[in-house]
Order: sequence, then C-alpha cells, then structure tokens
Amino acid sequence: MSESTVRNLTDRRSEWFVPKFGPLKLRFFLGLLFLPYTGMVLSFAVIGSMVAERIHWDRVGAIVLIYFLGLGIGAHALDALGSKEAKPWGEAFQRRQLWLIASISLAAAYLIAIYYMILYVPWLWVVALLEGFFVFAYNLEWFGGKFHTDNWFAFSWGFLPVLAGYLIQTNRISPEALLLGLSMTLFSLIEIKSSRPYKDLKRHSLDLSNEQRIQMEKYEVILKSVSLGIILLGVGLVVWRLFS
Repeated sequence: MSESTVRNLTDRRSEWFVPKFGPLKLRFFLGLLFLPYTGMVLSFAVIGSMVAERIHWDRVGAIVLIYFLGLGIGAHALDALGSKEAKPWGEAFQRRQLWLIASISLAAAYLIAIYYMILYVPWLWVVALLEGFFVFAYNLEWFGGKFHTDNWFAFSWGFLPVLAGYLIQTNRISPEALLLGLSMTLFSLIEIKSSRPYKDLKRHSLDLSNEQRIQMEKYEVILKSVSLGIILLGVGLVVWRLFS
C-alpha cells in the first residue's frame, strides 16, 4: 500500500468503528463493513422476525446471514467502487478485488434467499428484487444518483429489512409489520442524516476549529447511540422470544 494511500486514509483509520490494532489490511476490511451500521440493518431484519406469531429460528439465522452478505459485504464493496465523491476507503482496495468481494457475497446471499423463497416464502421475492435493485442503484449511483438519497437509503436499508424479517417467518404482510418498518425507517433517517455531516467533518478533521470538533463529536454520539440502541433492541427481542 502506497504512502499516499495511507495518508489519505488517516481519517478513516481513526473512525470509532475501525479497530485500532491488527494488520492494516484487516483493519481496512473491517472498516469497509461499517459494522455498527451493518448491525443496525441485521437488527431490523431480526426485529421484523420477532413480531411474527411463530418463530422459525433457522429463518432468523438465514435472514441475518443474507443481509450480512448482501449489505455488510456486498453493498459496502459496491459503495467503495461507486461513489462519485470521496471514496470511503480511497485506494486501499483494487477495483477487481471489490468486484470479486461484491459478486461472491451477493451470489451467496441470493442462493440462501432463493432456497427459502422456493420452498417456503415466495412473497420474499418482492423484497429480494427490490433490494437487488437498490444494492446497485444506490451504491453505484445509477440513473445519475437519483436513488442515492437519504430517503431511498432509509427505505432500502430500514423499511425493507424489517419487512424481509417478517416475510421470511410468515410469507405475508401485516399492518403491524408495515408500521414497524416505518418506525425503523425513521431511525435509519436519523442515522444517515447524522452520518453525512459527520463524514464531511471527519474528512477535514486536521483543519477543524474547536467548535467544529465539538459538532463532530455530537454527531458521533448520535451515530453510536442510534446504532447501539437498535442492536440492543434486536437482541432484547430475541431474548424475550426465547425465554417468554
């Protein structure tokens, strides 16, 4: 890795979700996954599953794995490829590496999903097709970036995972699932609305005034609180369903 690449990524290595120890490449890869935000989306899928009357625990594991592969790895690899502005990880990864990572992870996610959709939950195809569209349209900024907006982000990675979690359990849509999805959409909006100015400030962290540093820290607290809060909600619901 070149000295210029390392220098350009100094701010990214200092992100609160990037490990402060270990091989540099591993740290960059874990950073690429944006684990707290990925954890939010996985939790949305779990939360949707937990409100079903009957829980199929293998399907809970399946939907978590599907979203970890599809979003946590695949979508974030495409995001590193497709950003027309500052790329999240600069030149830390080669384009062919990112395409390979995205292709393998998305293929694996859809293979798992197809198994369940064919045998048990055909209605999940609706979400699978929509997510397949957004994973490319949002992250690669297709159609002139028309779908690379905060509202579409909240819909695709807030509302749809909740619906997917419920569908994989029930193969139907219900008013409570739609309302829950809307609720998680609003939390996703909080996350993305805080994340964008935070990233802008973080990018120029060496030149910030004291007031700007305080503002950046406030955004970081919001991001930590929202992501951890949603993850704990998902864990809490799992514990409740396991032991109630």
